[in-house]
Amino acid sequence: MAESDYDYPLGVPLFAHIGGVVVAGAAVAQRNGFVPPGWILLCGLVAAVTPVLGDMIRPGVVLPRPLLAVVVTAAASLLLLQQPDTAFDFAPLILVILTGEVAATATLTVSVATLFGTLAVLSGFALAGRLDGAQYALAGVVLGWALGHLMLTQLRLLHQERASQTIQAEQAATRERQRIAREVHDVIAHSLSITLLHLTAARRALEQDRDVDDAVDALSDAERLGRQAMADIRRTVGLLDVGPAGTRPEPGVGDLPGLIDDFRRAGLPVTFDLRGDLSAVTGAVGLGIYRITQESLANVAKHAPGASTDVRLAIATDSATLTIRNPTPDAVTPPDGSTGSGLRGMRERAALLGGRLRAGPDVAGWSVHAAVPLPRDSCRPAILRHLPGLS
Repeated sequence: MAESDYDYPLGVPLFAHIGGVVVAGAAVAQRNGFVPPGWILLCGLVAAVTPVLGDMIRPGVVLPRPLLAVVVTAAASLLLLQQPDTAFDFAPLILVILTGEVAATATLTVSVATLFGTLAVLSGFALAGRLDGAQYALAGVVLGWALGHLMLTQLRLLHQERASQTIQAEQAATRERQRIAREVHDVIAHSLSITLLHLTAARRALEQDRDVDDAVDALSDAERLGRQAMADIRRTVGLLDVGPAGTRPEPGVGDLPGLIDDFRRAGLPVTFDLRGDLSAVTGAVGLGIYRITQESLANVAKHAPGASTDVRLAIATDSATLTIRNPTPDAVTPPDGSTGSGLRGMRERAALLGGRLRAGPDVAGWSVHAAVPLPRDSCRPAILRHLPGLS
């Protein structure tokens, strides 16, 4: 027995088997083989029943196609030995159906061998004068093989498409997990960095200045940011759930002033320079710029706390350029630009948006430079976006 990978719809083999039974029955009837029963009826039963039983052994297992071809061809050949009295003979149609079935359920080598075998049988009977209309029978066999091979080709293409869809779904799930991991990392790194700065400020206010009010303010800010971070983490992790997503919008370039104010209140001196039209930045690009800025400032707070940081965002007609610079204390070793999930995540964000990011030491200390292209239609003059029909 042979394993079968040909999962055609049930109607396809059912139609072929019914056709085979009808044609074999007609061929036997043409030769008056039913009454009295004899070798003609036996050959007709073999030709009709063998393909059916061969596909009913058990699910996924079929009669080997070469054996099927030999048995049915032999039965049809015995029927052709007895010429009917009618002008049209149904017996060659048994070979037509056989050739199509083998072509649709076997390798190319087996199907071609079956094709040439049936052609040889029909040609032999035609040369012996025992087959009328041989040219039509030969053409029918070739057409049956072509139809079966076409069905096999379509089935294999369908299998390839299903495999491709499975791979694409796995890749999409991987990309989504990576995106959520970046979001969680950025939110946690940002919130913890600012919270630690507030806690440090509160400790110093109590230890050095004995200023309870400043300490309470710093702790209140830390509590507020902690609650905000928890809400962001719940929203991001909620993307893994099957339920509907939250309605809270993702941050964008319009939220950069608020982000920078959070770091300023935490004690990190940050200057912000914005040039260009914020409305030209799409939501995806805005989120990427926001997260890159968030991660960069969190790195400054971690590796160079208290360092004066300069954030510049220039929005041109075709790109948005973000530059973040800060001096690094001599005692602090800047992070390696080739390692670290934060720097890797920033590079991945820029690459997903079609841009590039460079992070590393420079003359002034440490700098992060990101350039992201903007869609062409997002760079129209702002007045056009407020005109009816042009927004």
